[in-house]
Amino acid sequence: MTIREQSEQFEHQFLCSWATYADASKGRQTPIVPCTIRTCFARDRDRIIHSKAFRRLANKTQVFIAPEGDHYRTRLTHTLEVAQIARTIARALRLNEDLVEAIALGHDLGHTPMGHAGERALDTICKEGFRHNEQSVRVVSLIEPLNLSHEVLDGILCHTGKKRADTPEGRLIHYADRIAYVNHDLDDAMRAGLVTEQEIPQEIQAVLGTSHGKRVDTLVRAVIAYGQAHAEIGMDADTQHAMLSLRRFLFERVYDTEGVEQDQRSVWMLHTLYKYYQAHFDQLPETYRILADNDDRQDRSVCDYIASMTDRYAITCCKEIFLPRTWNHT
Repeated sequence: MTIREQSEQFEHQFLCSWATYADASKGRQTPIVPCTIRTCFARDRDRIIHSKAFRRLANKTQVFIAPEGDHYRTRLTHTLEVAQIARTIARALRLNEDLVEAIALGHDLGHTPMGHAGERALDTICKEGFRHNEQSVRVVSLIEPLNLSHEVLDGILCHTGKKRADTPEGRLIHYADRIAYVNHDLDDAMRAGLVTEQEIPQEIQAVLGTSHGKRVDTLVRAVIAYGQAHAEIGMDADTQHAMLSLRRFLFERVYDTEGVEQDQRSVWMLHTLYKYYQAHFDQLPETYRILADNDDRQDRSVCDYIASMTDRYAITCCKEIFLPRTWNHT
């Protein structure tokens, strides 16, 4: 018996009855020889971690564009916090931790530079629109094909939006993502001096707590308690209402008000780059030109290229294309 087979056997002994078992996976688009050490979901997690798209998350905005402090979240640290929260809940409920971690690490690979301003920019200018969850699947399926398991792809696609994931592990990421961002975005907003603890509505504090740690703990415990009681992913009504109220508070005080000028500049920059590469398609890297050659959709390839950029690279491209260069005569 291989190490992988021992791990699969252990899953049947340890995981709960409603968990997703690796040896029951629906498989990959392109079948491959199973690893002798890792289950299919552990293998997917490793493929995501070693991808270029994952590394780029370190230089993509979460909320605050180009912050001067060192402790503001990036898209990568957000991803790691989602993975940590999701694994804590999965272990408590005895769900498949490898599957949970793979989905969590891959769920935001399609996010644009410049945070949600970047997503709005591409959504308004790309003919097909732009949704980061769909782009994440496109990244791992076409742009940097990782040949991931069906369950991982489904969880990435369904981590946001109305469609429910097929697996409880995928449905868990929907909650872990929200728990992570409402709390760390609030923490960053406090660090930036935009809000204080005292300004959080009392009815939210009464349910979730009066500190970052208490709020995360309350929400994590709520998902665990619901899972233990119902053998499904969810949250009791009072706690979920408080979490959504906190999310609305962030929209009112942070997302819709902070950095309006920065957002406008970000939208202008990505729109300008999009139009430029439409007119100069030959300047796209070969990876993206090949995609268009395959399906005759140059606009989509331009969108793919810009979405893949880090904040720093998008700014550099804009400078090199549109700003005059110094003339050095020797």
